[in-house]
Amino acid sequence: MTKILIIGGGYAGFYTARTLEKLLNPGEAEVTLVDARPYMTYQPFLPEVAAGSIEPRHVLVPHRRHLSRTNLINAKVTAISNADKQVTVQAEGGAPYELDYDVLVVTLGAVSRTFPIPGIAENAIGLKSVEEAEWIRNKITTNFDRAANLPVGPERQRLLTFVVVGGGFAGIEGFAEVRGLATKLLKFYPQISESELEFHLIEAADRIMPEVSLETAKWVIDDLKNRHATIHLETQVTSAVDGIVETSKGDKYPTDVIIWTAGQMANPVLRNSDLPLEPRGRLRLRADLRAETDDGVLENVWGAGDSTQVPDVTGNGLPFDGSCVPNAQHAVRQAKRLGKNIVASLRGDAPIDYVHKPAGAVAGLGVGNGVFTGGQKKFSLKGFPAWVFHRGYHGLAIPMWERKFRVFGDWWHQMWIGRDLATTSHGVEPRAFFEEFASRPRPKPAEAEKKADEKAAEAKAADAKPADAKAADKAADKAAAK
Repeated sequence: MTKILIIGGGYAGFYTARTLEKLLNPGEAEVTLVDARPYMTYQPFLPEVAAGSIEPRHVLVPHRRHLSRTNLINAKVTAISNADKQVTVQAEGGAPYELDYDVLVVTLGAVSRTFPIPGIAENAIGLKSVEEAEWIRNKITTNFDRAANLPVGPERQRLLTFVVVGGGFAGIEGFAEVRGLATKLLKFYPQISESELEFHLIEAADRIMPEVSLETAKWVIDDLKNRHATIHLETQVTSAVDGIVETSKGDKYPTDVIIWTAGQMANPVLRNSDLPLEPRGRLRLRADLRAETDDGVLENVWGAGDSTQVPDVTGNGLPFDGSCVPNAQHAVRQAKRLGKNIVASLRGDAPIDYVHKPAGAVAGLGVGNGVFTGGQKKFSLKGFPAWVFHRGYHGLAIPMWERKFRVFGDWWHQMWIGRDLATTSHGVEPRAFFEEFASRPRPKPAEAEKKADEKAAEAKAADAKPADAKAADKAADKAAAK
């Protein structure tokens, strides 16, 4: 059978595999999906995970539960050699090995893009994985616990200061959601006043959320200011050494929660390949999702998602190259078209170009608040109606009905009994509690150890004696006994 290898199990990889499972006849092709994680993460819900509105596991779609006809390999892709039709993978704790393929599908997704700013790598955290979102939630609640037991001073203020870097959708949603969480926590901590909380969002550009209209972006800034949050535009982070965030305007904010959302980049593994890449490191694709070189189509190599450059034929692409905006809305639809095109190609039919004109952009700004901008930014909704639209859209967009039920269940419970504020901060070192009280072997008493050492020394000395000396000692012992 034709071997189809999908590398990357996020939106694009998961939906491509699902589409192939539906369309391929039994025995027509063998589909394998490789990803280090055994699940797909629905990233638009990560801000709500960080705010405690959604249970972390409910934004994950397990591959093994929903891909019944796909071979699944949990390993990291480390190199790609299309000339040899091989991909090098390595499972955790295992040795690297090669996988052969006939058709390669690149859906690796993007990773957080950072800059060589001192202290960022050591002290910041992203918001692209469920583990990061859960850490943020636990860190905020734990900081409230610690601050409530400290007197007013620098250490207490550091625990109650939170910084988000990046004013795109992910940054603004994350910023607004964790600000909402902090507001809810205040009623459980009478020792802490709202005036002690500091929330800073730092954005290098002169505006936030370029996906929405300028009027809507200004409304979002005013709304956040009314909630005692500070937006720093045309400002850059220059240092984060020891958790002290320094900006290009000379400000300093000591904190231990620095959330980095300032952009993303293609998966670096593509640099370790012989595939055609554009200057930003993304896989070059035609509108029909086939890889393209300077000489034409690269046969049997396809792609979709955030690590690829897909031409936006509707004219609504990125301003610098006209490619599709890297978001979930495009990734899901590209994957469905990609699956259909691969099947068509196997059967001798021509692939069809990917075409999608986004209906708009929607963002949640905490419980009961949001913004929505329609296509071409011609109209917008703000506040509660936009928040309802946001939850309705994403609640239906998350894959699989069993996941939808879990997410809507979380929202239903929150409406009646409030969000779950329990923290699992000890999950970082889960054995610490057990190890603290575990019994250990008792040390031998000092006298017993001394006698044991003396006996060992005597035995060693006896073994070192010459044979005739040993015989003489033995004879002397017998004479003494008589």
